Amino acid sequence: MKSTYSKLFILIILCAFIFPSSLFAFDEQRATINGYVTEAQTGEAIWGANVILDGTTTGTSTNSSGFYTLSRVQPGTYTVVFSFVGFQDKRVEITLEEGETLRLDAELLEVGLEMDDVVVEADFFDREERQNIGVATVPTRLIREVPAVLQADVFRSIQLLPGIRAASDFSSGLYIRGGGPDQTLILLDNTTVYNPTHFFGFFSTFNPDAIRDVRVYKGGFPAEYGGRLGSVVSIFNKDGNRRETRGTASVGLLSSRASIEGPYSGGSYMFAARRSTLEPVLWALRSSVDNIPDSFYFFDLNGRVNYDAGSKDRLSFSFYAGMDDVVFPAGEDLVLNLNYGNLTGSATWRRILSNELFSKVTLTGSRYFNFPKFEFGGTVFERSNTVNDFSIKADLEWSPGQQHTVKGGIWAGNILLKLADVFDGLETQSPRIESQYFTAYIQDRWRLTPKWLINGGLRASYYSSGEHFRLEPRLSVEYRATDSIRLQTAAGRYYQFLSLISNEAFSGFDTWLLTDDGVPPAYGDQFMAGVKWTPNSTYNFEFEVFYRTMEQLFELDPRIPDTAGLDYSELFRFGTGYAYGAEILLERNSGRINGFIGYTWGTTRREFPGFNNNNAFPPKFDRIHDLNVVMNYELSQRWRATAVFSYATGQAYTQPLGRTQLGNPFGTQPDNPLIVGNVNASRLPAYHRLDIGFTRKGRFFDLGDSELQLQLINVYSRRNIWFYQFDFDENPVKRVDVRMLPIVPSITYTVNF
Repeated sequence: MKSTYSKLFILIILCAFIFPSSLFAFDEQRATINGYVTEAQTGEAIWGANVILDGTTTGTSTNSSGFYTLSRVQPGTYTVVFSFVGFQDKRVEITLEEGETLRLDAELLEVGLEMDDVVVEADFFDREERQNIGVATVPTRLIREVPAVLQADVFRSIQLLPGIRAASDFSSGLYIRGGGPDQTLILLDNTTVYNPTHFFGFFSTFNPDAIRDVRVYKGGFPAEYGGRLGSVVSIFNKDGNRRETRGTASVGLLSSRASIEGPYSGGSYMFAARRSTLEPVLWALRSSVDNIPDSFYFFDLNGRVNYDAGSKDRLSFSFYAGMDDVVFPAGEDLVLNLNYGNLTGSATWRRILSNELFSKVTLTGSRYFNFPKFEFGGTVFERSNTVNDFSIKADLEWSPGQQHTVKGGIWAGNILLKLADVFDGLETQSPRIESQYFTAYIQDRWRLTPKWLINGGLRASYYSSGEHFRLEPRLSVEYRATDSIRLQTAAGRYYQFLSLISNEAFSGFDTWLLTDDGVPPAYGDQFMAGVKWTPNSTYNFEFEVFYRTMEQLFELDPRIPDTAGLDYSELFRFGTGYAYGAEILLERNSGRINGFIGYTWGTTRREFPGFNNNNAFPPKFDRIHDLNVVMNYELSQRWRATAVFSYATGQAYTQPLGRTQLGNPFGTQPDNPLIVGNVNASRLPAYHRLDIGFTRKGRFFDLGDSELQLQLINVYSRRNIWFYQFDFDENPVKRVDVRMLPIVPSITYTVNF
C-alpha cells in the first residue's frame, strides 16, 4: 500500500512539473518580475540577496540558485532595489503593464576597501539569510582569513560559531547543540557526504578554493531538510567565473592547491585540486622520531560545469573525489595500511516553469569507502566498509503573491551499507544492509502582515528496511517589533534512520548503521527562541536559547562479548538524551577593526538502561562554556592582521579511583578490581588558545595578485590536555597527560591569475 502511495505522489509531482499552468493559476491582471541576481565580477549566483520595491512592503530574497520572483504586483512605476551584504545596492526604475512578465536580472558590484575613509565591509555572515532562527552563513572570506592549523579549513571556521564546538585541536568534527557528528547532515551540492574529513579527522574534505556558499542550520531547520536529529550543513561548489578565465595556486606546509574557472560558449566551469605536501617533512622526521608513517598522502578533486540551455533552463554537473592513504608502523611487528575516502556527483536541472513557479530536479550519487589493513606478526586483518547512496530529488517553489512562498518536493533513493571482515584469509562477518527510502515535504512561508512571518511545514519519511514511516511537523514564527528587532521562535520533530560508529581521535574507521526490523529510527523534538537586533549597518546582536530531546538513540552495545549468532536488532542498545543552552553573537561589520564574539552556555546528557547505574551522563564533548573572539585589523592597504581567541570548559572523562585488593580463595594471587567514578563525571582542565595571522597583498611578477599569509597557532603555547592515559598495572594507577598542539607556525602563499 505504501508503495502505491509513493508512486501516486511521484506521479503528481511529475504532472506538476509537466503541466504547471493547470495546477497553479495566477492573476492575469497583475504583473510579475523575476530573474537572477549574480556577482558582477564573476557571474556567480548570490543566495539570499534582497529584492525590494522601494517605498513598499513588497519584497523577497533569492534562492540557492540566485533566482527570485515578485508576482501579482500592481501595474505601475517602481524602483527595484537589489542588495546584499558586502555589495553595492543596485536600483532599477521600471514600469509594469497589466499581465506583464518582466525578466530583470541584476549584477551587484562588490564593495571595495576604502582605507582613507576607514570604511571596511566585513561580511562575516550573510545577514538576510541568517535572519532565520538557528541559521548561520559562513562566507569564504572568513574561511580563508582566520588563522588555521597548517591550512584554511571550512569546518574549523564553522567551529567558531556559537552553538558549535570542537572536540580537540586534532578534530574537525562538528558538535552542534549537544549532538554528535552523525546528527549533522552534510550536503555538497545537495549530495550527502558520509565522511567529510582528511588526515585522521584533522580537517575537512572541502577545498576552500572550490566553495561558493556555506549554510549552517544549527536547529529548527525547515521541512525541506531531514534525515538527521540535529542540524544541517549545506555547501555549494562555485559555478565558475562567467566573465573571464581566472585561476589560483597556493602552496602551504600541509597541502598545496590549484584551481581554474571561466566561461565557455554554453556557460561556465570550475575545477580545483588539492594534494598533501607533507612527504618532505615526514622524510626529515623519520631519522629522529619513532612511528612516523612510511607513506602518507591525500587529495581532493572538485569540478562543476554549467550549461545555459535557454532563458528558462539551466543545467549543472558537479563532482567531488577525495582519498587518504597511509602506511603506518604502529609497533615492532604491527603495520597499519589505511585507505578511505569519498566520491560524490550530481546533475541538476533548473527550470522557470511559469511566472510563479520554479523547479529543480537533481540526480545524486555518493560513495564512502574504507579499506583498512592490519598486519601483525604475519597475520593479516582486512576490512571492506562501503556506503553507496543514489537518489533523485525534485523540488518546486511557488510564489503566488507577496504573502506566500510555497515549497514542496520529494527525495527518493537507495542506500546500501556493506561491511566485510577477513581475518588471516577467512571471512569472519559480512553484513549487508540495503534500504529504499522516500521522503516528501511541503512548507509555506507566509507573511501574515508586515510584522508577522510564519513558516510551517510537514515532512514524511519512509525506509523500507524495517518498514518505518514517520511524519515530521515543523513551525517557525517571527515578529518584527521594529525595523531593527526581530523576535523568533521555532519547534519541530526530527527523525534519524542512520547511526555512526566513530572515534573522535580518528575518523578513518567510521562505520554507518541503518534502521531495520527491531531497530526503530531515533527521533527528537526541538524548541528554540531568539532575538536579533541590528541597530545599524555596523553592529549586529543575536541571542538564542534552545532545548532538544533525543529518543530511541541506537548504537552497538559495547557489553556484548561475542556477536556470533545474534540477530541484527540484538546488537544494539537504545537510549535517550537531551540538550539545552543559550547562544550570544555580537558582530562588528565595518571599520578598520571588525570581527565578532560568540559565546555558548550549554549542557547535554545521554542515558542508556543498565549503564552508569541508570543515571544520565555527559558525553565527552559536553562543554558548559564556549567562547570565541575573532578580530580583524586593517593595518594598511596591503597588510591585515587577524586574531582568534578560544576558551572552553574542559571535556568530560571517567576518573579511575583506584584498586581494591581481594583475596582469591582459588589461588595465592589476589584479584585487584579497578574502581572508577561515574561515567564522565570528571573534567579535564579548561581549554584556551590564541592564534594570530598576518596577510600581505601584492603582485607576483606582474602575472597576478598574490597573498602571503603568516600565522602562529597557539601563540603562548598552551599545552591543552587532549586526554589522560592511565597505566592500570601500577597501584595506585599512574596517569600520563596526553597534550595537544604546542605553538605551530604556518605559511601559505597564494597567486591569483
